[in-house]
Amino acid sequence: MIKWKEEYRLGVPTIDEQHQKLFEIANRAYELLKNEVRLDKYDKITEIIAELKDYTIYHFKTEEEYMRSIGYQKFLSHKVYHDDFIEKVKNVDLNQIEDNQDKYLLGVLDFVVNWIDRHILGQDKLIVS
Repeated sequence: MIKWKEEYRLGVPTIDEQHQKLFEIANRAYELLKNEVRLDKYDKITEIIAELKDYTIYHFKTEEEYMRSIGYQKFLSHKVYHDDFIEKVKNVDLNQIEDNQDKYLLGVLDFVVNWIDRHILGQDKLIVS
């Protein structure tokens, strides 16, 4: 489970709320992973991945608009991180899910959680410092 920590807070309410929503999506994926009763998780996994992709695109647009509005000088390099993440999420191979659903979900979850953590603390914090 990934928990929101105060150290993730940027002090920009809209962005902080959207970051918390990303944590909420990741937590739903984690809860699905822990669910031993549900044997076929394919539909829920694809639903969570689609939501993650759509919400991330929405969030990055908001964050990028904010960076432009404050004249953030590292905007273009920051946008590259966003574009790379979206590309990786878009390239998720849904055919692989069927082979081992829990293992696949765990891989996606590890990638997303680690990326969110590193990106907020390493890149997003620079926007407001």
